[in-house]
Amino acid sequence: MAARRWTDWWRAPWWLLALATGAKSFADNPVLGSRRLNARGLHAARVRLAHALAARRRARLAGGVPPEWRAAFERDGFVVVHDLLSPEEFAALRQALGEARLPMRAHLQGDTVTARVLLGEPLLQHLPVLKRLLARPELKALFAYAAGTRTRPVHYLQTILGGILTGRPQDPQVHLHADAFFPSMKAWLFLADVPADGRPLTYVAGSHRLSPERLAWEAARSLSVLGDDDPLSRQGSLRIEERELAGLGLPPPTVFAVPANTLVVADMFGFHARGESYRPTTRVELWSYGRRPPFLPDLAGALLARLTGADLLYRAGDMLDRWGWRRQHWHDVGRQPIGAPDLRGRDPLSLM
Repeated sequence: MAARRWTDWWRAPWWLLALATGAKSFADNPVLGSRRLNARGLHAARVRLAHALAARRRARLAGGVPPEWRAAFERDGFVVVHDLLSPEEFAALRQALGEARLPMRAHLQGDTVTARVLLGEPLLQHLPVLKRLLARPELKALFAYAAGTRTRPVHYLQTILGGILTGRPQDPQVHLHADAFFPSMKAWLFLADVPADGRPLTYVAGSHRLSPERLAWEAARSLSVLGDDDPLSRQGSLRIEERELAGLGLPPPTVFAVPANTLVVADMFGFHARGESYRPTTRVELWSYGRRPPFLPDLAGALLARLTGADLLYRAGDMLDRWGWRRQHWHDVGRQPIGAPDLRGRDPLSLM
């Protein structure tokens, strides 16, 4: 295990208990990061078990998903739906969002600011098009199937201001990666056209499957990751180089340079990234996120998700930040228009 101060060892029971959760950081937990244990198959065993349980849950959830969506997801790890909303509904949504000033939080990574508005029930009451959309049975079924859980996903309106700061490191999200060692779901309904040089979503088709090659790669990375320079890999969001994909039997990434009103739903065990660009860009979307602890039964996972809701986590983070115990990375930037948040007068580095 990684060297620790003797004063840290009171946490050893929590490090062991974390094996039964979705904990993924090799750096923060010396059990998960133990080269000796991972050489004996610890990380690989957690990966195999998480995927076996997700497959069983998905089998129970498959019935509500349209067959063509289910087939695309099983083949590629993603589903693409063009013209999700009718032209009239999409125009009404664009108009409603264009007139709205909504409570926004923002975070800086590298040279890119991500700004989000949490779509709770009170806000959805004022956005009836979105409320009706998110209540569609087939869409709820697809989200649940991709995430492997009936636990409701969290929805945000999101604006990505890419490459807006010069002299900063590159946005780390342009590096191909998997979010965690187990399946989870993210979805994007793009509210404006995404050009090929607009930092589009990219995804490696088929990389959601736990093939023998992928499992061997996971096992090998668990032995080397603590020597990486990349902090996000050490935290369990493993990065991969595009040149490595062929060795895993995988194709180059699919680039989602798509028109507005296109939905993409994907499994985040698959390798994905934002495309690179050589100019400042703006991407505007409805962004949905569903991740459950991989080893808990559905009821326990749903209860834990309710107790750790996004709004509660925001408020808890604010409180810990005020007390000086832990820095809040999602900073309140006031009421802002979606697609054009005004951050003038604010030091962007304060959003880190």
